[in-house]
Amino acid sequence: MFWSSPAPWTTDDIPPQQGRTVIVTGATSGLGLETARALVRAGARVVLAVRDTTKGDDVAGELGGAASVRRLDLADLTSVREFAAGVEGPVDVLVNNAGLMAVPQARTADGFEMQLGVNFLGHFALTGLLVDRITDRVVTLSSQMHRTGRIDLDDLNFERRRYGRWTAYSQSKLACLMFAYELEHRFVAAGSRLRSVAAHPGYASTQLQGRTESFQDAVLRVANRVVAQPAAAGALPGLFAATVPDVPGGTYIGPGGFGEVRGNPRPVGSSAASHDRRMQRALWERAEELTKVGFPM
Repeated sequence: MFWSSPAPWTTDDIPPQQGRTVIVTGATSGLGLETARALVRAGARVVLAVRDTTKGDDVAGELGGAASVRRLDLADLTSVREFAAGVEGPVDVLVNNAGLMAVPQARTADGFEMQLGVNFLGHFALTGLLVDRITDRVVTLSSQMHRTGRIDLDDLNFERRRYGRWTAYSQSKLACLMFAYELEHRFVAAGSRLRSVAAHPGYASTQLQGRTESFQDAVLRVANRVVAQPAAAGALPGLFAATVPDVPGGTYIGPGGFGEVRGNPRPVGSSAASHDRRMQRALWERAEELTKVGFPM
């Protein structure tokens, strides 16, 4: 069994990362920043894939020469393609971390519903464009909110149904998890040495909260102070998924405490809907149609 210890797993338990290259999306704040910080401290070379390169440069200055900055706007597939085209040499790990939560209705440059476009479709395209240069694994961040999600293949982008910010967020995070599972199925079927692992942070205090532009922002700010764990703790499941050498592909890592809100990272379960193989395949095919990106396995 790759993980059986009841002792708390911390950043001190990250195996040495010297000689490894990791791309982390959304690395200027929150979980992404804490992930990049811990990986650099462990010896990795980290590519900060960020929309705001000015903030990225500030973070790289803090982290030192092992961190580099590249512009990536997941809400624009042209930017995704440009980023991928500029990646040279092998990449050991891709961490699909960046995301939006419960934002007002908006569209990406390609016309996708914003949360689906950034959280899922942008990362789907990025992974497909980089998969031939990845040597170890892909880590995709989901959320406990995937449990309330439903995939509407006929209206993924809320072009006909009424938009709900939490409905859209839950759908996007269920899509992320189903993508991670389907990617692992395809790695196995292709006889690939690569792995796809998923993670969720529990409830972590990050800049994701407070962007609803509604009364809910005040509620979320209070919850951040009272309920949430720090971003550094929320980053642990993703770091576990990205660095533990023998973590199996298809594993979902989350906090081990009550309700998976906080606690020691460990393998956790996910909703029955996330394991629907027919829907996983159908969602994958729809994502390929929308992004025009395939996966050369």
